Amino acid sequence: MKHFALVFLLANLVSQQCFHVSVEARDGFIRTRGIHFMLNGYPYYANGFNAYWLMYTASDPSQRFKVSNAFREAASHGLTVARTWAFSDGGYRPLQYSPGFYNEQMFTGLDFVVSEARKYGIKLILSLVNNYENFGGKKQYVNWARSHGQYLTSDDDFFRSAVVKGYYMNHVRTVLNRYNRFTGIHYKDDPTIMAWELMNEPRCTSDPSGRTIQAWITEMASFVKSIDRNHLLEAGLEGFYGQSTPQRKRMNPGFDIGTDFIANNRIPGIDFATVHCYPDQWVSSSNQQYQLSFLNNWLSAHFVDAQYAIRKPILVAEFGKSFKGSGYEAYERDQVFNSVYYKIYASAKRGGAAGGALFWQLLTEGMESFQDGYGLMLGQSSSTANLIARQSRKLYLIRKIFARRANMRRWKRGRANRGFSGSGGNGGSRIGN
Repeated sequence: MKHFALVFLLANLVSQQCFHVSVEARDGFIRTRGIHFMLNGYPYYANGFNAYWLMYTASDPSQRFKVSNAFREAASHGLTVARTWAFSDGGYRPLQYSPGFYNEQMFTGLDFVVSEARKYGIKLILSLVNNYENFGGKKQYVNWARSHGQYLTSDDDFFRSAVVKGYYMNHVRTVLNRYNRFTGIHYKDDPTIMAWELMNEPRCTSDPSGRTIQAWITEMASFVKSIDRNHLLEAGLEGFYGQSTPQRKRMNPGFDIGTDFIANNRIPGIDFATVHCYPDQWVSSSNQQYQLSFLNNWLSAHFVDAQYAIRKPILVAEFGKSFKGSGYEAYERDQVFNSVYYKIYASAKRGGAAGGALFWQLLTEGMESFQDGYGLMLGQSSSTANLIARQSRKLYLIRKIFARRANMRRWKRGRANRGFSGSGGNGGSRIGN
């Protein structure tokens, strides 16, 4: 009865919205139309997770069962999107050990990740480089250029140096054109991949005006699209406001990092906006209630701006609550998840721009060494796991309502067309023998 009541309520709510669902290619690629994600002609909502460790773990064949287990557990809770790294530059067990030179064992691990995601019906967002030193990041690219005689004074020269940009573009080209050993499909042709991400949390503190990041995103978005028109592209932004909206900058939690949520996401090659939210880090000296208030205001502002200023869908690409915080109580994590999920659901049911959320991060049994305080093992976090499964179900029902309404409209159009053709010419009388 609960589900029937929810379906009835959604039907009434959705019937008041101006959704225009038309026939389009049913090829399994997620696309955008206006402020909505679309899959096979219907609005699509993502309930998902981050798991940066997938490629790293899958590069060891004896550990691949952990990737399979993570996807299996995620699918059983209705999770449909995973965000993970398609980079590991220099250092220990790299994917790219030198500019343009790759570790085939690591690439095969990424092949396996894509193949397993496909098996469990999970879409992937693949990030192409890190802003931070973990797994190499922009610092490694700059150091490679220095070792080849380039005089670079800052890690932020990653965004300015022609040599470094060349290294990055070569990596993009290599990943997008990768032939998957398990599926037999090039990455750029595989609908398992939902989107590419230019960079995990790009920051350029040396240019707070935002011009450097704006130029870099513009150039790299155009480059990605020149290779792959099948997939969506996002920049990897945390959502900090910049010079284009000075009245919004007061919402930033004390950060001035050279990005601009509005201007960066208006770039034509960027298909959807992203926002991250970590009130336990960003306003860490405040109590839980203030942090929840910050989170709600942060999401509300970004959802409104995505809908009316950017006019593209928005994904909450990272959120979470660490149990390592001072005075942490288990219910506080559930409060954060509840707040984010309610905002997504409220936006979705009224036809808003919010397209889903990905929590940080999913772990599975045997992954304790990857625990950063935010990690969730679905089998060990019963209350949070229940919240996750409930949100998946609610978003599924919204999508189901859209599909029913679209199919009904198609049926009515087909019936009207048959009626029209049957009454033309001879008034429907039999012709011939």
